[in-house]
Amino acid sequence: MIPKFLKKRIFKAPVATDNTSVTAESVTPATDGSPIATKTYSNAPLNQLYRKLSGQMLDVAVKPKLLGELPEFENNDKTLRFYVLQDYSRSNSILIDLQTQEHKLPPALVGVNDSAHGIKENAAIVFLHHPHAKDSQLSPRLSRLVSAVLQHPELKVRLVPVSILWGRAPEKEDSLFKLLTTDNWEDPSITKQLFNIGVMGRDTFVQFHPPQDLRTLINDSLKGDDEESTVLESVASNLKEEVLKDTISKDTDSKDNDSAVKNIDETPNHTKSYAMVASADGNRELVRSLQQQLNIYLDKQRASMLGPDLSDRRNLVDKLVYSPAIKHAIEAEAAESGTSDREARILAKSYANEMVNDYSHSIVRGFYKFLTWLWTQLYDGVEVHHFERVRELAADYELIYVPCHRSHVDYLLLSYVIYKRGLSIPYVAAGDNLDVPILGPLLRGAVAFYIRRSFRGNALYTAVLREYMHTLITRHTPIEYFIEGGRSRSGRLLPPKMGMLAMTVHSQLRQTNKPVVFIPTYIGYERIMEGGTYIGELKGKPKESESLIGLLKVGRKIERIFGNVHLSFGTPLHLTEFMTKFDVPANSLPADRTDTLLDDKASAMVDNIGVKVMQHINKAAVVTPVSLLSLVLLSAPKAALDEEICREQIALYQGLAQQLPYSSDTVITDMSPQQIIDYGIKLKLIERIPHILGDIIQIAGKQAALLSYFRNNILHVFILLSFLSALVARNGRIDRSRLSSIAEQLYPFLQSELFLYYPAHGLAETLNKKLDNLLAHGLIVELDNGMLSIPESNSRCYQQLQVLATPVEQSLERYFMTLALLAQQGSGNLTENEVVDLCHLLGQRLSVLYADDIPDFFDRALFTSFIGALTRLDYLQKDEETGILTFDQRIDDIAHHAKYVLSPDMMQILQQVASLNEEEITHAITEISNKKQRKFGRKR
Repeated sequence: MIPKFLKKRIFKAPVATDNTSVTAESVTPATDGSPIATKTYSNAPLNQLYRKLSGQMLDVAVKPKLLGELPEFENNDKTLRFYVLQDYSRSNSILIDLQTQEHKLPPALVGVNDSAHGIKENAAIVFLHHPHAKDSQLSPRLSRLVSAVLQHPELKVRLVPVSILWGRAPEKEDSLFKLLTTDNWEDPSITKQLFNIGVMGRDTFVQFHPPQDLRTLINDSLKGDDEESTVLESVASNLKEEVLKDTISKDTDSKDNDSAVKNIDETPNHTKSYAMVASADGNRELVRSLQQQLNIYLDKQRASMLGPDLSDRRNLVDKLVYSPAIKHAIEAEAAESGTSDREARILAKSYANEMVNDYSHSIVRGFYKFLTWLWTQLYDGVEVHHFERVRELAADYELIYVPCHRSHVDYLLLSYVIYKRGLSIPYVAAGDNLDVPILGPLLRGAVAFYIRRSFRGNALYTAVLREYMHTLITRHTPIEYFIEGGRSRSGRLLPPKMGMLAMTVHSQLRQTNKPVVFIPTYIGYERIMEGGTYIGELKGKPKESESLIGLLKVGRKIERIFGNVHLSFGTPLHLTEFMTKFDVPANSLPADRTDTLLDDKASAMVDNIGVKVMQHINKAAVVTPVSLLSLVLLSAPKAALDEEICREQIALYQGLAQQLPYSSDTVITDMSPQQIIDYGIKLKLIERIPHILGDIIQIAGKQAALLSYFRNNILHVFILLSFLSALVARNGRIDRSRLSSIAEQLYPFLQSELFLYYPAHGLAETLNKKLDNLLAHGLIVELDNGMLSIPESNSRCYQQLQVLATPVEQSLERYFMTLALLAQQGSGNLTENEVVDLCHLLGQRLSVLYADDIPDFFDRALFTSFIGALTRLDYLQKDEETGILTFDQRIDDIAHHAKYVLSPDMMQILQQVASLNEEEITHAITEISNKKQRKFGRKR
């Protein structure tokens, strides 16, 4: 910020001297009227030859990779454009010139001449640290541009900051070779540049940042806050007098004086402060301020690409163990366990060694090359959506990536995408089940820090993990953790685990650093390696432990094609906004303690963040061809449709999703219905059965259970449309107000299961929009007096309505079965865990007998979610000591609504399945308990 006394010392710029003036003879006019000329000096041909030869030599040795998006410029030929680099370097200059030529940007090493504004520069590059800088290390070219902009209100100058990285290893001084070859925080010497070109030329990265208007930068520097703006007003009011005194003191022609005063008078109020140039001191201070801003900006951009400086792993472990917070935890552990401080410290150090990452850039580079090959073998492509919103935040925020968890591939895929697009890869919280021989150390050297799957009650382990998380956050290290805690076996999002989220909040409340922002990330596959394993686990098959043998088994699948994989970055969630909403003050926890509990407000905030993360992941969903096919065919009788009807149903779903998008972040495939069908056949997920009356599309053998996984990825996008369709389809006619009443009562359970983001208090408006969407497509008909009706029976729209109404049925069947079990057993007879276990058993039986073995009924998380929603809405009351559930007649009221959606036959089946006598209940609970004990014994 510029001192106020210097802001007052502003007067009109002196006229350019003969040494800096530009004559018509010295400039070759551009034919298009652009101020950028192709010749600048009489020796331009020699300069051009030198640059051409240098460029050709550099082009052979250096193959830079472009990061980010190219800058967009206004179509204004009068705008001058300059590229901003931090340090002077011939190789950097030539490299930027080659890049501007390759990407058809305004050239960098071509002179910029604008005689109208006294500008004559031999290149369009501004070096913030220039060897010719004599005025307190200020950039000469930046100084001249600032003076010109202040003198000429109409002059437009755009600065394009550029980052160049020769290699991307973070600072870690452990070898002379790395010091010579790796781009880090050292200013590049000539020797280092030569090494960079020769050794790191194939590992060079260039990023053009968004253009910045120089006048706006000056305005921001001069104005500052409101108090400082009064200084400008004072300057503006006295400017005429100062200019007059200055010109008189120089014996300037009186005509020039009148002209100068007239120019000031005619300048609009909002530009008076611009039509001036700082005095010697003021101008230096202004340029220094701008140069500092640009330096800080480029430093932040570099940090977002390289990551923080690295500490040796051993030193980091020692710092953790001897930190004040862990010292206190060690003393508490020694007092509680009766051991010495030394023994407790050794234990804490062993915990730290278990978890701490051992970053190696060589391993990261190796993984990058290997994964580049692997993705081409496995996938047709990796499609990324909305990444630019992440790039915009990377320089100024602590990024916490919170993706959904579909597969073990997630760890590598997300890191690969982030690294390839030029940002520092996050440290990933991985379960210690992945810390297996060979693979475990490789992952630790790349992205992973390992944590135990369960450490409840282990205060010292918790303290070490919290302190490690705090260390990473205070060092501005991007972090990634899977908020679901484990991989989803059903394709739906799992309820969030709040542990890592609470640790992130805990760290921020101990010490405010960079503001924390959560990046919800959707990951969607079209085929998944673990698909068969997931189905088996849902059906009760024991989970296989990770091992090298398991890794080799996965390697056998490399020859298969898994379609495309999609990553979509959702709308970021800023922690500060939640802190304001819940009135949680910053720095409200002791900085030197890890065991301070979050208060009720902070705990409620953590829970709310968890739910919002899940909702934003779903908002960023990608409706892929495979998920759309799965939704259509699994809703059809016997999972088969006439090909023409299948095309029409796919087109209908696309139209519904596009006309009223679930969210602006949701991506809908742009493939045509026929292309979608052909694509599914290519992946061997569906098959075409030739028939003389028209080909039939059906799910390929044994693929129905797997396709339910991909259907569930996007079920939330269509669930309300399906629910409303079911209410109309199963009743023939229904009053609009009655439909809304039923939907509003059952919506909270769908919202809890699928993390729908529509708020309950504004649901009526949402329902009306959904109904209007159905009406617009002719799926339902509106009669007089607010009645909604089905289309004509056997019409095409009627058939489409029946298919659309099917997806919601399985959710409502689970709800009704659970409610039937509770009603039959009575209030106060079962605990929460017993209800979930029994529903899980009943679901398995129902799926095998009546639901074509679809695994949705096998998913315990769905029953847990439903019981949780009933408890949260006070339909169930849980005794905190015994866990016994009690309820009243409202349970029957909810179940009563099922008749509006489910057929009488299905309700009868559910009643029968849920009918268990006391002996069956006791036997089932005993068997479940024994199974859990055996499973727990194996884990130990």
